[in-house]
Amino acid sequence: MFSGTYPAIITPFKNYEIDFDGLKENIDFLIDNGVDGLVVVGTTGESPTLSHEEHKKVIEKAVEFVDGRVKVIAGAGSNNTAEAIELSTFAEDVGADAILSITPYYNKPTQKGLLKHFGMIAESVNLPIILYNVPSRTGVNLEPKTAKILDEEYSNIVAIKEANPNLSQVSEIILETNLTVLSGNDELTLPIMALGGKGVISVVANIVPKDIVEMVNSALNGNFEKARDIHYKLYPLMKALFIETNPIPVKTALNLLGRPAGELRPPLTDMSEEHKKLLIDVLKNLGLLG
Repeated sequence: MFSGTYPAIITPFKNYEIDFDGLKENIDFLIDNGVDGLVVVGTTGESPTLSHEEHKKVIEKAVEFVDGRVKVIAGAGSNNTAEAIELSTFAEDVGADAILSITPYYNKPTQKGLLKHFGMIAESVNLPIILYNVPSRTGVNLEPKTAKILDEEYSNIVAIKEANPNLSQVSEIILETNLTVLSGNDELTLPIMALGGKGVISVVANIVPKDIVEMVNSALNGNFEKARDIHYKLYPLMKALFIETNPIPVKTALNLLGRPAGELRPPLTDMSEEHKKLLIDVLKNLGLLG
């Protein structure tokens, strides 16, 4: 259901307010370059600094702008289960195709708590749910045994975004569950797909969507030699886009390329000049900047 390339899109700002014209321009660019769907208001979309009303409005406008051309996966997570349910039901009401639901952050629930959290969300909507496991940001790991229980008990929990460098855990999830595994870390997309993953929720695809689509489709078709060539071509960009906290580098890159991105909302700040120079060099080496 969710194989392929899904850019985790940025939320563009003008004077720190959401730039909906820019959002539409970015969406059209990505769709024109062959992506399979879009993830809106995830971490890359600066969801922590959007109000709930802004968060909902971005989901609603994204569904409107996409107009059925590709899947829209709405970021609808929270460390407050009631808020996650509210965002999830809203996404369903306005026509999103799925929701991305992150493990609760900061309050660090146990595995039992994760089962309750995701179970309550699954019971509140009919939409497909993609679980999102990113221990480096949340302080909690969704263990394979927990993913297996969720897969067995809730038919609308269908996939997991693994932003986890532990490939043994990825292997266990693929072996023990029916969940579709999507990479949540661009530099691990190819290794995860070699293990049986089906694609990526990608930051790098904001910059070079055609290349990411070609790499993922090559891997899906068993042409790992071609996929590997693209992986190594893009590897410097994959590293550069995470040299500072995401989405600082990707918004910097989009601004350099003349694409709508705008400011970062505090507490995120502009990229350091040292890192910005490195990013510019990478973009130039790829022929993206003159």
